[in-house]
Amino acid sequence: MIIIHNIDDFFLELFPSATVNGEVDEEKLKVLLSDYYEYGGYKPAISIKGNQVVIEINIPKISENDTDYRKIITLCEKGKFSEAKPLLKELIKKNPTNSEYYRILGQIHSDEGNQTEAINQLIDALCWDPKNKWALIMMGNIFARHQNDVETAMKYYDQAVLVDPSNNIALNNIGAVLMENQKYKEAKKYFDKAISINTAYPNTHYALAVLAEKENDLVTAFEKGCDTLKLVDSKNTMYKYALEIVTNVSRRLIENEKINDIVKSYIQRLENQSGKKVLQIQDDSIPTVAKLEVAENYNRQEHIIKFKSNRPGYQHLIMHELVHLDFITQARKTGNNSLFTSTQHHKQGFIRSLEKDLLRLSKEGIPEESLARFAEELFSGINRQIFNTPIDLFIEDFLFQNYKELRPFQFISLYIMNQEGKEAVTNPKVVDLSPKGVLSTSKIYNLVNAIHFKNLYGVDFVTQMKGSPFELKQAEKFIAEYQDYSKDKEPAEEYELVQNWANDLKVSGYFELVDESKYRNQRLDPLELLNEIEKDPFDINTQNPLREKELEIFLKNHEDQDINMAVVMYMVSALEKYQNASISELQKVAVEIAMLGTQGISPDKKGYKIAAIPNVEFSGYHLLAFYYVTWKLFNPEMHKMLQLPFDKEYELAKTLVKR
Repeated sequence: MIIIHNIDDFFLELFPSATVNGEVDEEKLKVLLSDYYEYGGYKPAISIKGNQVVIEINIPKISENDTDYRKIITLCEKGKFSEAKPLLKELIKKNPTNSEYYRILGQIHSDEGNQTEAINQLIDALCWDPKNKWALIMMGNIFARHQNDVETAMKYYDQAVLVDPSNNIALNNIGAVLMENQKYKEAKKYFDKAISINTAYPNTHYALAVLAEKENDLVTAFEKGCDTLKLVDSKNTMYKYALEIVTNVSRRLIENEKINDIVKSYIQRLENQSGKKVLQIQDDSIPTVAKLEVAENYNRQEHIIKFKSNRPGYQHLIMHELVHLDFITQARKTGNNSLFTSTQHHKQGFIRSLEKDLLRLSKEGIPEESLARFAEELFSGINRQIFNTPIDLFIEDFLFQNYKELRPFQFISLYIMNQEGKEAVTNPKVVDLSPKGVLSTSKIYNLVNAIHFKNLYGVDFVTQMKGSPFELKQAEKFIAEYQDYSKDKEPAEEYELVQNWANDLKVSGYFELVDESKYRNQRLDPLELLNEIEKDPFDINTQNPLREKELEIFLKNHEDQDINMAVVMYMVSALEKYQNASISELQKVAVEIAMLGTQGISPDKKGYKIAAIPNVEFSGYHLLAFYYVTWKLFNPEMHKMLQLPFDKEYELAKTLVKR
């Protein structure tokens, strides 16, 4: 058996008495080593060659006792040290050349709190095998943790690295011990080395996140925390701690007001591209945290981003809406922008599909008014998901890739949104009330968002959504399709995903994507539209594709009913105009039309005018529709005396009104 030691500082840690006045005395060293390695009357041959000492031990190799060794390991794993120690000492007595036996005995003494004896056993382990890396690391741990002697610990740690420079786990463990002892600079050296060897080891990313937070390097703490989340399962304890770091650090980072400069810079770029001003307006009355109002949709000269500032990371949602405007601007330049339109006819089709569910809820005692509001909210909510989910993926990736400073804002904002999405599809009350088809569709869209958020930041809301295998598979399919599109996205291609996904989920009947240029060129103002309806109530001569399709659906649904469609449309206009009007305002209109009616109102006659509604010229049917509606709203009992045969028209009109 040959053992070779380098004569260096580490060697002198093992054999400190080999020096005289700080210098190695070769003769004394030979005597010391000869005595130490003597066994059974056999003296080793000692030779010194340069800075190495070679020890040749002429003893027969003793066979290993694997059975006892495995038994000892099992006892140690169960913490039964008192049973393991006698067996281990017997093994050492039989074979004193096995370094691992000493190392394990040293581990036992350390776990029992006897660090002095642990050191003695570990020194023996290293004397017999100076390359026993676990003995080296354990020695370093004892000196760092229990002896508060980091300088000595570093000698053993450095030696462990020399022995196995590619062992990232050992390097990570060394760094962790040093960090515990607040030796952050030394710890970082080992963590950096460990991560350069294996970038997929989550413990090192987490350690660097902890270290960065301790040193107030919040950006690095955020990044390494996210790296950790991407590498561990949500059931892993480290996931919880990493999420805690990322959340806490991001909340501190979003206090950085420099983000306002980024927002202003982006706005300036969009103003140059679109040729219109882009204004930011705080408005706490809006239903969402941020809302884009495109100038053309509101007959304005400027685009407006409305926002609430009471939600953490709201600046991210302002940027989100700005990217949405950016996408619209790009699509317009190519002449391919689309508008997402949803009419009363789409809504009625949706509500008809819920008849069984609404009947069930009605039998459970839920009032009709509440059911109507519930159906309205379901329709609006699912349409928001249909339109926004595919487009939002492109937007969030754009922000993630192009605005690194925004990431903590984005993280906090998306985290809250995914929490809300999870609640919307897993809350027991919601699940019980919601129609199964609508709930499943909503869950798929929420799963898409959750998968995307996990890909960006590693946070797992996917398992919390409790999706069925089908729902999860569909969401993963959508993500794959999105990823394919995102490789070389062209302006307006996001609308293709909106339509594709809606088709796959069989919800394309809830909306219409129309070409913006054609739609705006064919639009009429409200008064012109009423006149057009009066001239051609069934749109026979109109070449508006959207209106033609809407009317086709509408007439088909009511082809067996004896209904005056022109009156229905006029009533819709009246209801939308006066649904929130005061009694006095309604009374004024109703009474004036009643006074005009004393002279007779001819349905086919045109040119009627009333002072209560200036600048409008009414046809007979137009005026009679307003007459009926205002009296119905003002005095429901009195309207019966009007003897107008429009009860069916009124009931239908109510279902078409935008609330």
